[in-house]
Amino acid sequence: MKPVIYILFFLFNLALSTANADEPALQTLHKIPEKPLAPEFILYDIDDNPHKLSDFHGKTVVINFWATWCPPCRYEIPSMERLQEKIKNKDIIILAINIGEDAETIFEFIKDYNINFPILMDIDSSITKKYPVIGLPTSYIIDSEGRIVYRAIGSREWDSGSIIEKLKSVNVAR
Repeated sequence: MKPVIYILFFLFNLALSTANADEPALQTLHKIPEKPLAPEFILYDIDDNPHKLSDFHGKTVVINFWATWCPPCRYEIPSMERLQEKIKNKDIIILAINIGEDAETIFEFIKDYNINFPILMDIDSSITKKYPVIGLPTSYIIDSEGRIVYRAIGSREWDSGSIIEKLKSVNVAR
């Protein structure tokens, strides 16, 4: 059954990634004009440390919903790590929220990566249900006031120049 899911997610992400011909698909972020408040959450990382979204008030937050079995998620994790390296000491935070998997499964996956951003666990998908996640990976960009300003469905090259510029400008151009 999992191979069918992989193929469906791949086709879904391929369709999304070809939707905007003006900009390379793996570099686009889609603006959310109404800027709704991001639903609050408290989630634990794989070391059992709590992370609360409101703790990052005043910063730009990239929330990425993903799973270890998702090929596009696997593809984008290295670019998120490169983004983390490029934005070090900036007011931009990455929170990767794993959907439905336990710490052991996540740890087995990330041991091959040098990840320096929080990997949070939404084991029962209760937080995922508060955000309109319709495919994996799905990411939201939250501004310093806790409002959703961008969304990305499908994998991205998070360390691309155009995405980094958009992230840097989130709280500048209010």
